[in-house]
Amino acid sequence: MKYLTFSSRLVLVGLVWAGAAALAQQGASWDFRLSPLRKATLDRISADSMKGHLSFLASDLLEGRATPSRGLDLAAEYIAAQFRRYGVAPGVGDSYFQKVPITVRGQSEPANAHNVVGIVRGSDPVLKDTYLLISAHYDHLGSREVEGDGIYNGANDDGSGTVAVIELAAAFARSETKPKRSLVFLAFCGEERGLVGSRFYGANPVYPLERTVAMVNLEHIGRTDDLEGPRVGALSMTGYDFSDLGPLFAEAGKQVGVEVQKHARNSDSFFARSDNVALAALGVPAHTLCTAFLFPEYHQPGDHWEKVDFANMEKVVRAVAVGLWGLADSQAEPKWNESNPKAERYLRAWRERRGLSGPPAR
Repeated sequence: MKYLTFSSRLVLVGLVWAGAAALAQQGASWDFRLSPLRKATLDRISADSMKGHLSFLASDLLEGRATPSRGLDLAAEYIAAQFRRYGVAPGVGDSYFQKVPITVRGQSEPANAHNVVGIVRGSDPVLKDTYLLISAHYDHLGSREVEGDGIYNGANDDGSGTVAVIELAAAFARSETKPKRSLVFLAFCGEERGLVGSRFYGANPVYPLERTVAMVNLEHIGRTDDLEGPRVGALSMTGYDFSDLGPLFAEAGKQVGVEVQKHARNSDSFFARSDNVALAALGVPAHTLCTAFLFPEYHQPGDHWEKVDFANMEKVVRAVAVGLWGLADSQAEPKWNESNPKAERYLRAWRERRGLSGPPAR
């Protein structure tokens, strides 16, 4: 046999390493293609089902779901009942409820509200101990004693996100084969009071934040009549290019004809205005997906469920499901964008939580 020269051996070693690196990268990539299993999950997401949930959660019976209130407690019980009905496991031990103390003006003792937590445990022996959070806030502004309609029903804000969380949880729980990572479904209280529920979860995580790979928060996904014009077949992600979640969900959306994009005016400025920022501040790549940032009855009593475009909502929630499948089945983890100065504080928090020191490698 012929012996290789030293330089030839170097080239061969380089090629072997390059091939190994390529294979590793390929194994760590995200796959958003619609297999029959994934398509079956999407088919379980129904406009009629979400309409049924929202017509209750945004009804006058719940009196606007203020934090804390009787209506909010009814909503929490309803969400937990739906988790139980569809086989979504309790997320807090044997309970669906994480108690959240709420300071109430004029009361010496705090009142209690609850985050509602369910989990679909992963199927991979290693990745099942890592977590992907899917969230929305189920509270709103309550009611006021005025002539006419004084109940702030909060159908789009954020009843729409809440029923999407229910629908996604039910769809994944009924899948014959579960995703590799565990999916945690969260309905937060107290968002309208300053992200109280999500901040409490961040300070008291049910699942370790160092093993939480990402958070996808859903807000305002029911209305298509944005003040800037119709928003049909489209989702915007806050902080789109703060991490690679934006481009990843853009790829996922293509599978079902939904455009996931960066909103030129509102994407960055709205990043810190919803529950995602409570987890982002602790290093978790966390963003909010929405259809309409601002719609005509935003924070008004006229935010009623009858104004929701449920057919479009079905389509965008299916796009979210595609993204969740891809993220949950990949060995790769979303990362903050090191080249974006707006992501620097979140990247720093991520590195600190992972026990990494010094500036990131470039």
